[in-house]
Amino acid sequence: MPEIRLYRPADRAALYDICVRTADAGGDARGRYSSDDLMGDLFAGPYAWLDPHLAFVVEDGGEVVGYVVGTADTAGFVRRYRAEWIPLVGDRYPEPPPPPRTLEQDMVALHYDPERMLVDGLDGYPAHLHIDLLPAYQGRGFGRRLIDRFLTTVDAPGVHLGMLTANVKARGFYDRLGFTVLPVPDPGPLTYLGIRTPAGRKGTATDGASR
Repeated sequence: MPEIRLYRPADRAALYDICVRTADAGGDARGRYSSDDLMGDLFAGPYAWLDPHLAFVVEDGGEVVGYVVGTADTAGFVRRYRAEWIPLVGDRYPEPPPPPRTLEQDMVALHYDPERMLVDGLDGYPAHLHIDLLPAYQGRGFGRRLIDRFLTTVDAPGVHLGMLTANVKARGFYDRLGFTVLPVPDPGPLTYLGIRTPAGRKGTATDGASR
């Protein structure tokens, strides 16, 4: 049976492979950019490197087929991304010019602007996550189990994520788990969703009782 376990450094290649194979609004983005590692360097690698205790994978018969990664403190993660991750990646991606840019240059620009993660309207949801599963493992309960593991581990009252509004399938998944829309002004092509952690829900209930 597939199992959920903590990420190991040996899982890095699998994380990157899953990330790029699900990066096109849930579809395969291999070959879209000059390096298939770009998506992993943006949305998987920095979390596994900076917050490995919050990185969990689904393993089936020795193969990693899905993961969830994230951070408990987005503001702190942004500072560490700039101070640690950008130097670690080095000159793998030349800093892009100002707009107008190509699609790839727009993606690389995200790497050089981690402060983009500091979004108004996310008060009470300081943690955030990214989750991906290979298509054959979607719709089988593994996504729910990964997020449950993350929510019960992360030391934060609430967790947010930003998803492409066009990804209707993903939105249905998050709705079923209890995520709700967060009031982010001018979210662009993204919808921001949030959910309280078990600890956060307990704290809210306690606060309400004390009043």
